[in-house]
Amino acid sequence: MDAAPAPGGHERRLHPWSWLFVLLQQLRQFLVPLAVLVFVGGRAEDGYLLWSLVGVAALVAAAVWQYFTYRYRVDEDRLVVRDGLLERNVRQVPFARIHNVTLHQTLLHRAFGVAEVRLESAGGTKPEAEMRVLPMVEAMALERLIRSRGAASAAPGADAGAHGVDIADAGEGRVVLTLPFGELVRLGLASNRGMVVVAGAFALAWQALPDRIMTGLVREYAGQAVGYAGNLVHGAAARVMALAALVVLALALLRLLSVLLALTQYHGFRLLLEGRRVTVERGLLTRLRTSVSRRRIQAWTLHEGLVHRLLGRRSVQVDTVGGSGEDSEQRSLRELAPIATPAACDALVRDVLPGAAWPPVGWRRLHPRAWQRLALPGALLAAIVAAAACWHFGPVGLVALAWLPWSMFAARRHAGHAGYALDERLLAVRGGWWSRYWRFAEIDKIQALRLEQGPLDRAFGMATLWLDTAGAKPTSTPLRLRFIAVAEARALHRRLAADLAGMPLRW
Repeated sequence: MDAAPAPGGHERRLHPWSWLFVLLQQLRQFLVPLAVLVFVGGRAEDGYLLWSLVGVAALVAAAVWQYFTYRYRVDEDRLVVRDGLLERNVRQVPFARIHNVTLHQTLLHRAFGVAEVRLESAGGTKPEAEMRVLPMVEAMALERLIRSRGAASAAPGADAGAHGVDIADAGEGRVVLTLPFGELVRLGLASNRGMVVVAGAFALAWQALPDRIMTGLVREYAGQAVGYAGNLVHGAAARVMALAALVVLALALLRLLSVLLALTQYHGFRLLLEGRRVTVERGLLTRLRTSVSRRRIQAWTLHEGLVHRLLGRRSVQVDTVGGSGEDSEQRSLRELAPIATPAACDALVRDVLPGAAWPPVGWRRLHPRAWQRLALPGALLAAIVAAAACWHFGPVGLVALAWLPWSMFAARRHAGHAGYALDERLLAVRGGWWSRYWRFAEIDKIQALRLEQGPLDRAFGMATLWLDTAGAKPTSTPLRLRFIAVAEARALHRRLAADLAGMPLRW
């Protein structure tokens, strides 16, 4: 099992301890039903405990069965996977069809010197092959074979198959970006991971516990916080200040949690260029090594939030074609640079896209009246709120119209920063004000065009050009040219349609 797989070799099994990892995965899925059966199923003499043990035994048998029936073979240009005994399945996966390669290591994987290998192709709802688990040397050799499209790799050293081999110890290629401790702290400060975790835990608790219990807990802790603030100081103004201080303390604790999560998730972060592939390694407790071909990258997003701007940092994310399984968001390669300086982000784009002119030089602005179009929804909302407030409270409701100046100011700022750039290779858009973004794609990655004009757009003499690429998530920033002159939008639509008709789609 320590020898690296070679093309044309015999069928190979998984690691001898693979059944243990399959069993742990199955137990995690059935943990809640088994726990309910044991603790609330009834008395021991009723046989519930026995049935739970029978269920665990069945899971063990299934895990061992998978080990003895799962085989894979490496051919010159493909991977052949065979599993099943009564119902046999044979899957042939050409290396050229594999878009994403992920190596996953938890602490238990690293203790056994193994890794879980996940191979994904474009558009699949599940991986083409998922191997739990392979010896680390086999996993790395398989990744190299895929990277070179079946070309044999140099055999690893004799000691590479020993227990304790870590993903970070086996990497090759040119290191483009690393994240030292200071950058990880900045990443935690600029992200909202702590708030997301707390909100998720709160939502889970509200779903799992009865409403009356959660309502009682919220009232109890809120009352304790108000009472603690009242004991510190006396007077209404002082109590408000004390409550504000408690809110600031809670936000600081959330930021601290975000920093701890960033240190855990992105410890040892490295971005490597390995020939035609881009590889990312990260993780303290759980190590992930994700690799994707450069040509599988469909679109790019550079993001700069308010805290990013204060820290002088940005982030770089990409859309890649690949599986869309339930955990693909976690394991797919999306973040090329979780945080970096603007100069480092621009250099990274030029490294991964050699020959691309980034950042663009000639940004084109939106329609001159685009700020009016952006301010109109806020102005209408302020007028409606003011009318409702005046009807209910009298003339004092006109205070709601104070939103109008801010709405117009924000619209001018958004329209002033927004724009687009187009050259022979890239189409880029930018937008935002407090939180800014740059979104771009290679022209030959564009799959669809749509010219859109609503009633307000026709009244203002403008249109929006929507562009679609593969791999974009529903939460991704859309690639669109908003509020440009109608004649300009139609000319762009004709030009891009003619260009795309004469070039093959690369994805």
